[in-house]
Formats: sequence, C-alpha cells, structure tokens
Amino acid sequence: MNAGGALFQISDDKIQKYLERLRLEYYALKVQEQRTRKDIQRMLLLSNVVEMYEQRKIIVDNLQSLKELKDDKDDEMVQLLKEEREAYGSILTRLDNEILNGILSMDDEEDYGSLIMEVTAGVGGQEAMLFARELFDMYCGYVEYKGWEIEMLQTEDTDIGGTRHATTIISGPDAYRNLKHEGGVHRVQRIPATEKSGRIHTSTVTVSIIPRPDDFQVDLKDKDLKIETKRASGAGGQHVNTTDSAVRIVHIPTGIAVECQTERSQQKNREIAKEKLLAKLTQIELEARFSSTQALKKSQVGQSLRNEKIRTYNYNQDRITDHRIEGGTAHNLKGFLEGGEQLDELIEKLRRSQRRKQLMDIINREC
Repeated sequence: MNAGGALFQISDDKIQKYLERLRLEYYALKVQEQRTRKDIQRMLLLSNVVEMYEQRKIIVDNLQSLKELKDDKDDEMVQLLKEEREAYGSILTRLDNEILNGILSMDDEEDYGSLIMEVTAGVGGQEAMLFARELFDMYCGYVEYKGWEIEMLQTEDTDIGGTRHATTIISGPDAYRNLKHEGGVHRVQRIPATEKSGRIHTSTVTVSIIPRPDDFQVDLKDKDLKIETKRASGAGGQHVNTTDSAVRIVHIPTGIAVECQTERSQQKNREIAKEKLLAKLTQIELEARFSSTQALKKSQVGQSLRNEKIRTYNYNQDRITDHRIEGGTAHNLKGFLEGGEQLDELIEKLRRSQRRKQLMDIINREC
C-alpha cells in the first residue's frame, strides 16, 4: 500500500474505530460555541480525513447493496452491475490510500509557533567546528527554502571559519514539527583540508531543538543584573584596548554570567551581552518546562560521542545516511547541505516514519 505499507488496512476494525473517533472529535469541535485557535487548527487538520472517511462509508454501503442484489439473467444488466462494482471498488481503493496519507500526515503531538535551535561542535576539534558551520548554514538555507523566519541569538565563531556554538530562534508553520527530527548527533567522515597523510577523520556536531510556546517570554529585570565594564583584551586596535568597552553581565538570581567585547562601543557590547543572557535564560527556562514530560535535550544530544549518531555525512562516498529509517540514504552531499529539496524529502520520510509508530501506539492502546 502506498502510504502505510503492510502495517495499515483501512478496513481493519481498529483503524475504523480510530477514524470514527476522529469523526466524533471533529463534530464535537464543530458544535462548540467558542473555539480557541488550537481548536480551529485541529478542526482544519481533521476535516479532510473526516470528509474522505464519510465518503468511504457511503461507497462501502453502495457496494454492499450491489452484493445483495440477486443475479439477473439479463446479460446487459449483469454487465452493468459488474461495471458499477468495479467503479466503486476503484473509488474505494483511491479513498483508502488518501485516508492513509491523511492520517499519516497528521501529528498528534503538540505543535509550537517557534523553536530554539542550537548547533554545537562536538568531538573533533577544528574539523568539528568547521562542520558545525556547514550544518548551521544548511539549516539557514532550509529556513529560507520553507519561507520561515530566523532570529540569531548567539554565535561563537572561530578564526578559520568554523563555529563552536550557534543559537537561533526559528518561527513558521510546522517549523517545530519538521525540525524536531534534526535533534541529535550528526557525524561527519572526511579528510580535513589540513590532513597531509590523507587519513579520514570522524567528527561530531550536536543539534538541539527546543520548542518555544507562543505565550513564552522571559522578563529580564534591571534590578536582577550586575553590569561590569573593563578594558577589552586581544585584537581590536588601540581604541579597543584603551577604553572600558568590554561588558560583563551577571544575572543575580541564577548566577549566569555573559561577556561581550566584540564592538568598540560599550553601549553596543551591553546590548549584545543582554541578548546573550536572554538567550541563555530562555533556553534554561524552556528546557526546564519540557524536561518533566520528555528527556528532550538529553535524548537528542546524548553525550556527543561518535557512536551516538542519528545521521552520517560521508564525504569520501558522497553519501548521507540517516540511521533511524529504512531507505534513509541519499547522495550528492553538496546539494543536501544547501538545505533545500533533498533535506526536505528526508525530513518528510522521518515525519512519516515517526507518525506510523505513533499511530500504531494510539491504535493498539485506545482502539
């Protein structure tokens, strides 16, 4: 079967019970006098599947009526009945496939208007940092491909074009539902540009996806902040090193401290430091909120060891392998890392694979 393989048959009693439950849920929402935005979104999600399910019930009833008709000796009538049965049978097959596609594309897990994405270099030193930058650029490309919005919270780049750590907020329809599958350890196997002996190195990058509810906001009060200024150190010219432009902010309730000395202006460094602090507090608060229901970040990131991987990028073989699904291998690494259609296709495979498992759990548990 196109959508669900041998796992699902729409005619199965358990699937029928599940579909009937969706139908009752839809009409219960429809008659509500006051509906929340969440209720309206759920209704829109259910409406197409419920409509096809009701059409299917009519077709099944019509087929049953045809079967109950006694055989007629009139050859022309026999032929008409045969053609009608075949026509209904064809419609039933199409509806079954469409209903399967419909319920597999639904997601019963809560969605969120935005998310925080962290990309962090793991094992592998400079090579891991270089690949962290490539992955981060891939996700920026994917955000553009999907028409979502991205807000940079924090980046820590290296002198050779790598990234130690990058944090962003991504907002858009289904952004969380798509990108939640990207959380975990990504492994790269390739010969670094600095490797003279031609030996393949293995490095890792961790990606963390943290949902961000629409009503979420961290209140950063001035009375909770201890702000210190000092002379900047390191490169930057005479002006940077002879004025108190560097800023350090301590969040007194949590003890979290951030620093910024990237700009010549103390005011600009203060603004950047506040943004960094807000990003850290937001991340901590969201992780705490969701840790009671799921070991979210731990399950995604693990310990950033080489063997805890969700996906491998093998440059020597020009191959991407996602280890969570069958058929999770693709080629053309350059195209994949652009963050366009190839990445989107793999994410859709992951969504449908997870939905199959989710659906089986619901049906076996409740139907």
